[in-house]
Formats: sequence, C-alpha cells, structure tokens
Amino acid sequence: MAMMLDESEASDSDLIGRARGGDRAAFGELVERHYGFVHRVAWRWCGSRTDAEDIAQEVCARLGRAIRDYRGGSAFTTWLYAMTLNAARDMQRKSARETAKTAAYGTHALVAVDIEPAAEDPADRLWAAVRQLPDKQRDAVLLVYGEGLSHGAAADAMAIAETTVSWHIHEAKKRLKQLMRSAGEE
Repeated sequence: MAMMLDESEASDSDLIGRARGGDRAAFGELVERHYGFVHRVAWRWCGSRTDAEDIAQEVCARLGRAIRDYRGGSAFTTWLYAMTLNAARDMQRKSARETAKTAAYGTHALVAVDIEPAAEDPADRLWAAVRQLPDKQRDAVLLVYGEGLSHGAAADAMAIAETTVSWHIHEAKKRLKQLMRSAGEE
C-alpha cells in the first residue's frame, strides 16, 4: 500500500506529526490522501456505495479525534484499516438496533432505497458472498484478498495472531465454496 510521493510532498509521518500539533492543513492533506483507501475498504466490507460513504465520513471524523493517539507502532494504513473496520461494525450494529426498534414499534415505513446495480459480474457475486461470512472471516478475506495484505499485516490490523488469520481464511474458503454453489443452484 505504499504510495509514491513527489519530493515536494510531505510524508505521512510528517503530516501526522503536524496534524497532531493542530495543523489543519496537514490533517486535510492526510485525509485527502487516504480517503479513497478508506472508502474502498468500507465498500468491500458493506457492498453499498452509500453506506461506504457514511463509513468513510465517520472514519474521517474519528480520525480528527484520534490522530493524537496514533503512536506509529504500526503503519498508518494498518491503523486506518482497524479504524475503518470498527466504524463499519458500529454502523452495522446501529442499523440492526434501528431495524429492531422499527419492528418492535410496528412501524413499517417505506423508504426509497438507492439500489445497487444487479451483480452480473462473477467478482461482484463473490464479494456479495464474502459479505455473508462471519465477521472475522469476512475481515480476513477483505484484508488479504481485497487489499492484498500479507497474513501478518492482516493480523496486525485485526489485532489477532497470524495463524488465526490463516485459519479464518481457510474456513472462509470452505464457506465461500458452499455459498457460491448454493447461489448457482438457485
């Protein structure tokens, strides 16, 4: 995930240091540099452009509050992965709570929904199946195959052991085969 910088551009660590000191321009440049990355991770996690935009915006807001806590023990993008996955899970939990409240009160409001295009591409069908996996398996697949991280880097982002990531990948592959077979039979 290394980015090629012009010699005139500040490095992430320079921008982080300046942003931690209150430099808004440095913070803005840091957000601008990594927004596409955060949005891409969020989209792969949830599969909805609108939800991915909401998650990315939430990550940017959280980043503003949390930048002072970043200590540089791991790569900045690893820290952003964790922050993005946490924001996506938070949004999923919030959505589940709101759905439960609506059902409990018997309120069934019809809301116009921004429907994503039909998944005709096999890759789209595969990512839709990935989104059906249990959380840890989905996160491991997203980071290793979606983002191209090594098992070790994914382990850092997920705060688990590298062997656990490998196990989640193994289990996810078995589950995906089942999901894809059942989708093909329908």
